[in-house]
Amino acid sequence: MRETPADPRLLHRIRNGAASDGPKLLIVHGLFGSARNWGAIAKRLSDTREVVSVDMRNHGESFRDVHHGYADLAGDLAEVIAAEGAPMDVLGHSMGGKAAMVLALMRPELVRRLLVADIAPVAYGHSQSHLIAAMRALPLEGLKGRSAADAALAGEVTDASVRAFLLQSLDLKARPPRWRLNLDVLEAEMERITGWPSEIGGRFDKPVLFLSGAHSDYVRQEHRPVIRALFPQAKLAKLPDAGHWLHAEAPRPFEATARMWFDAD
Repeated sequence: MRETPADPRLLHRIRNGAASDGPKLLIVHGLFGSARNWGAIAKRLSDTREVVSVDMRNHGESFRDVHHGYADLAGDLAEVIAAEGAPMDVLGHSMGGKAAMVLALMRPELVRRLLVADIAPVAYGHSQSHLIAAMRALPLEGLKGRSAADAALAGEVTDASVRAFLLQSLDLKARPPRWRLNLDVLEAEMERITGWPSEIGGRFDKPVLFLSGAHSDYVRQEHRPVIRALFPQAKLAKLPDAGHWLHAEAPRPFEATARMWFDAD
C-alpha cells in the first residue's frame, strides 16, 4: 500500500498493486467513509492490476470545500483519472456510486467499466444528519481509546456496525481527537448528497453493474426504468445476506463479483 500525499488540487489517494497492461481500478467510498475503509478489498483486487482508492472531498485527508454536489464530486474524480491516465474502471459505493455515475454521464471517455454498489440514480427521502449530530455530540476532549469512543457513541447510535464504521473516521492520535470529516459542510449539503442532480442528462453506453445487498432497499424495482434510460447496458444483481454496506457485510462475495465484472472482456 502506498499513499499519495495530500495535494490541494487532487483527491488524496491510496495505491495497491503494481502497474499492469490492463486499466487501473478506481474505488470511490460512500458518505462518512474513506479510502482506508476499502483497504482489504483494494489489496486483494490489486493482485492483477493497480488499484487507486480516494478520499472524497470533505472526507479523510482530502481537501475541504463548501460545495459537495455531484457535479463537484465527479469533477474531482475526472481530475484523478486524468492524472492517473484515462480511462479507468470505477467502483463506487452509495454517495461514491452516485459520483461515479455522474462522472460516467459527464465524461464517458474516462470510464471503461462501472460497478455501482447499492445506490440508484434517484433522490432519496432519508437524511443522515442524525449521524452527524451523534458525531458532534461525542465528547472528544480527554477521550481515551476506541472502546471508550464506541461506548460514548452508543447512546446516540445503537447499531454497533454503524458505530464501527463511523469510528474509522475518528483520528484518535490527534490532540484532541478529531473527526476526519467536514461535518458542517456535509450537514449543509445533505439534501444534495441524498438527492440526484436532475440537470445531468445523457447516457453511458458502456457496461455497468448495479450490485445491491439483498437486505437493502436502496435499489428497488421502480428504479429500473431510470437506470435503463441512463445506462442502457446496465445489469442488476444482488448479494445474499448483505445490506447497504455490502462490501463490509459480505466482503468475499463482493470481491469475487467485482473481480469477475472488471475482468470481463
